[in-house]
Amino acid sequence: MRTGDELPPLEIPITRTLIVAGAIASRDYQDVHHDPELARQKGSPDIFMNILTTNGLVGRYITDHFGPRTVLRKVAIRLGAPNYPGDTMVLTGTIEALQDTTATVRIVGTNGIGNHVTGTVTFSMRDAE
Repeated sequence: MRTGDELPPLEIPITRTLIVAGAIASRDYQDVHHDPELARQKGSPDIFMNILTTNGLVGRYITDHFGPRTVLRKVAIRLGAPNYPGDTMVLTGTIEALQDTTATVRIVGTNGIGNHVTGTVTFSMRDAE
């Protein structure tokens, strides 16, 4: 692992089930995350993913790549274009900084209309037990 290394992309199909399940799991019961008609009444073309689901998917991207010894220390993300059902989000990452067993990865998640999420994840590697 070196600064500048790129992680392989992860494609995540954005389904209604993923959006609704993520909202329920994070106890986010706002109607724009589960009720298409109310989402349209509020100006959205459909339901859309909440930030907590995105945050979890970003964490998964890092832990899936670096393995079970990965300990997330800081996830700092910002949302942009919404994730709507029927689209695909593609997560990519670049190692931005390394110090001992700690690394920071710049994350970008894109969908069909732009950047859904941008930010950084700082993590460390636990010693093998």
